[in-house]
Amino acid sequence: MDALGPRQTSEGRNESPEERADRRWIELLQEVRVIQTGVQILFGFLLTVVFTPRFVTLGTADKGIYVATVLLGAATTGALLGTVTFHRLVTGHRLKPETVVWASRLALVGTVLLLATVTSALLLILRVATSHSAAVPWTVAGLIVWFLLCWFGLPAFVLRRYSSKD
Repeated sequence: MDALGPRQTSEGRNESPEERADRRWIELLQEVRVIQTGVQILFGFLLTVVFTPRFVTLGTADKGIYVATVLLGAATTGALLGTVTFHRLVTGHRLKPETVVWASRLALVGTVLLLATVTSALLLILRVATSHSAAVPWTVAGLIVWFLLCWFGLPAFVLRRYSSKD
């Protein structure tokens, strides 16, 4: 903030660093709310699978995939919820810009972990549903590529294509 009012940021917004941090925090919180709902549903479903009669008929490899999927789901949940607890624990210490940066990093880690969780869940479900078809790894690999393109490739393309070259 200077004598004439709030500073102009590189985004062309007329906001102070604190206002920018507040805006970015609200945006991040909305994003985490959207992704967390899906993660909670997936994780809740995964937790119930072990109690179904079909679970005991799974082979050792499928049980291993299941355990890995549950652990990945737990790690995903931890990272995404960590964004909120991080904010809660540092609130009031005048660290909002730093909080937004670190919470954003946790959300990105949560997204990568979600990719691994969904991949593992798809692998298990398709193996069981298709009696271990040879096409399952290729199908899952194709879906991983799709997720990578949607979640990371397209944003990277847009950043490279449309970011100003100051």
